Amino acid sequence: MTDVTIIGAGVAGLWAAWALCKAGVGVRVIDRNGAPGPHGCSWWAGGMLAPFCEGAVAEAPVVAHGATAAAHWAKVTNVTYRGSLVVALDRDKGELARFARRTSGHEWVRDGLATLEPDLTGPTQALFFGAEAHLDPRAALADLVAALRARGVHIEHATATPDDIPGPVIDARGMASPVPGLRGVRGEMVVLRAPDIALTRPVRLLHPRHPLYIVPRANGVYMLGATQIESADRRGISARSTLELLSAAYALDPRFAEAEVLETGADLRPAFADNVPRVVRQGRVLHLNGLFRHGYLMAPALAQQAADFLTHGIKGDLFHED
Repeated sequence: MTDVTIIGAGVAGLWAAWALCKAGVGVRVIDRNGAPGPHGCSWWAGGMLAPFCEGAVAEAPVVAHGATAAAHWAKVTNVTYRGSLVVALDRDKGELARFARRTSGHEWVRDGLATLEPDLTGPTQALFFGAEAHLDPRAALADLVAALRARGVHIEHATATPDDIPGPVIDARGMASPVPGLRGVRGEMVVLRAPDIALTRPVRLLHPRHPLYIVPRANGVYMLGATQIESADRRGISARSTLELLSAAYALDPRFAEAEVLETGADLRPAFADNVPRVVRQGRVLHLNGLFRHGYLMAPALAQQAADFLTHGIKGDLFHED
């Protein structure tokens, strides 16, 4: 029996299905593109579980809920617990000090950076956020799909809206959902193969104009991201953004100039005005939306609050009535 229908099989929809399955609720999952693939912002995510770093610009709920994300993800997929580094080139050391003042959960590394990341030869000091983690988003999506399949839940390849479906619905369609106050924030990224560079944890390079994060994947592959542009433009990555990302990576380590470009990507990340994700109730429909750049960090908490409301009527701090 289906108790709740979920529209959207991105990270929010899949986590909602998983949270409801664990609560003993029958679920049906529908997505216009079918199973996760090279479409949607969940596919193009960096996979950093870095709540303390995000605290530099994010609101308190993102830091608080994000601090539990790695433990939730570790129950369904592989999570790498090696912390994250925030660095700046010598000319931008003031940026590092400002970042330190806006965040917590870090320690200064003024000596011994080579011990943490022997291949990181450019910066001379860093902030080390030891409690942070990262994962491979595409592998994580596949593992969530497999966990759901083991519970008898299969993703239907179909187009649907809440009006097409009776009963309780979770709408996790991102920008396609009719949620008031939602805006698109464009993000662009590049995937490189650089086998001569060996980084073991995410590295954020602070730059006054072109900040960059680099997330290691397997086999010498790195995700470089990401621009953050207030725009609803869905075109592919721009030449300017590609140049800025690659130039910043080159400034961090000139060996990135010889890297193989495997992929480029761009998509819209849905966000509310305060950039905090929400469960928005509209009658029998719960919208899980506004994940902004915190999708993998906040999806477990958002899904749990939706499940708590549907099973016990509990309204968490991310719950809003429209």
